[in-house]
This record gives sequence, C-alpha cells and structure tokens, in this order.
Amino acid sequence: MYIQQAKLLRGMDRKFITEFLDIATKESNEEGDFLFHSGEKARYFFILIKGRIRLSLGIFGHVVHVVNNTGEAFGWSSLVGRSAYSASAECVIPTKVLRLENEKIQKVLNKHPASGLLFFKRLGKLLGDRLLQGYETMPCASQAEDPVSHGT
Repeated sequence: MYIQQAKLLRGMDRKFITEFLDIATKESNEEGDFLFHSGEKARYFFILIKGRIRLSLGIFGHVVHVVNNTGEAFGWSSLVGRSAYSASAECVIPTKVLRLENEKIQKVLNKHPASGLLFFKRLGKLLGDRLLQGYETMPCASQAEDPVSHGT
C-alpha cells in the first residue's frame, strides 16, 4: 500500500495513521495539470501515490525537485506556517496523489502529539535532504574565480 511507503508515516501509531488517512482525498490529475502555483494560498499537503510532479520556482520555472517516489510528500508550506506555496507543482505524467487539508492535519497532529513530533522531525529531514540535493546541483562557489581587485 502506498501510504506504508510514505517515509513521514512509517512506523507511526496505527490510530494516528488511520485518522491521517481518513482526512485524505485521493485525486487523479493529467499531464500538465498544476496542483498549486507559487504564491497561491497554501492550503493542502500532498503525498504521491503514482506519477511524477515537477516542483519549480519563479517565472521561468526553474526546477528545484522532481517528486517521483511513491509515498513522497510535497506541498509542505501549508504545514510550517507559510501563507503561500514557495513553488509550483506540475504533473509531468498522469498522476495520483493524496491531498490533505492543512487545518484537518493540524487537528490530527495536535490529537497525537508524539506522532506529531515525529512527523515534523521527518518533515524537517525531508526538507533538509532536498536542500542539500539542491546545493549539490549548484555550481560550487569555491570553484568560481576570485574577483579581481584593481586596488584603491
């Protein structure tokens, strides 16, 4: 089952997972559909069931991450107090996701504080891993030429 593959939920209390799934809506989307756009109000959190999602920033759509693993989570802005999404999420191929409303997730997390703490620790790790992955794809600053000083 796809939810068992979600690293955020693996090994958590069964009751917590049941309540978490009870508030989720399964959604199918076509290639080219956007689940959200950068700057839109952040209301939902997503877990990939099947497909591929391109997360991109800015007007030119600089790709920052591709969500393509079953159980992978995205749309975290809604959970960490950001009022708007920081990226856009576009379906690269036909895609199925679980969509969870922020307010409902917060209620479940508050009802199960131990699982809620573990959930946010794992979310932090996920975001940290993505950040490091982004750093690896950026040109290394130490390899850049030192600026030439012409003196004063």
